[in-house]
Parts: sequence; C-alpha cells; structure tokens
Amino acid sequence: MKTFNLVKPTLRVLAVSIAASSVGALAPSFSIVAPAAAASAAKIGDLSPYRTIVVDTAALVDKGDLAGAKTRIKDLELSWDDAEPSLKPRAAADWHKIDKAIDRALSALRAAAPDAAACKQSLTDLLATMDGVSGSA
Repeated sequence: MKTFNLVKPTLRVLAVSIAASSVGALAPSFSIVAPAAAASAAKIGDLSPYRTIVVDTAALVDKGDLAGAKTRIKDLELSWDDAEPSLKPRAAADWHKIDKAIDRALSALRAAAPDAAACKQSLTDLLATMDGVSGSA
C-alpha cells in the first residue's frame, strides 16, 4: 500500500507535465553550449542587456542619427557603471576589456565632430569584444 501511495502522486505530476507541455506551458528548452563557452559566459555574467544597447546605438549610427546614438550610448555607460560591482569581481580582465571598448565607443560618439565611420567601427569592435568575452564569437 505504501508503494502505491508514492506512485500515485508521481503519476499525477507526470500527467500534468505531459499535458502542460503539449500546450507549451512547460516546454523544456535546452541549449548545447561548449564547456569553454559556458564557462566564459558564466564568468562575466549576462551581457545581453548591454549588447542590446550597442546594437540599438549602431542602428542609429547606420541611419545617420549620431545625436540619437550619443544619447543611446549614455544608457550603456550608466547601466555598465551600475553593474560594475557585480560584474567586475567575476572576471576583472574581461570587464576591463569591455570597459575600454565602451570608452572608445563613447569617445567616438562624443567627439566634437563625430565621424560616422569611426563611430560604426568602434561599435563593431565593442560588439566583437563583448561576443568574444561571453563566448558568443
């Protein structure tokens, strides 16, 4: 009788899981990441919010909106600085690489007469640095 009492709740959980996954509520998502990439990504943390800002900024540069890009990159500067206490201790060398690349992009966009090509290149370099550090490259 005790065995049946343990099996019954287990079967309920299994039935609910199967039913829920058939409608997508609990559909499992797996991603295969090479161990080296996973370790690198885990070291610095999730860079996707910062990468999104860089992509947004690059899109503004592509449109010729350097003033808008200058405003958007300020969001990166503020959020990156706010996250420093949590990101830097995880991987100080990686943090410094990204920080220097951010500084170069900020300088390009804040130049007295910003050059669109230089801005675009600094943002491309920044994305490559972020991707290299996070293992996405």
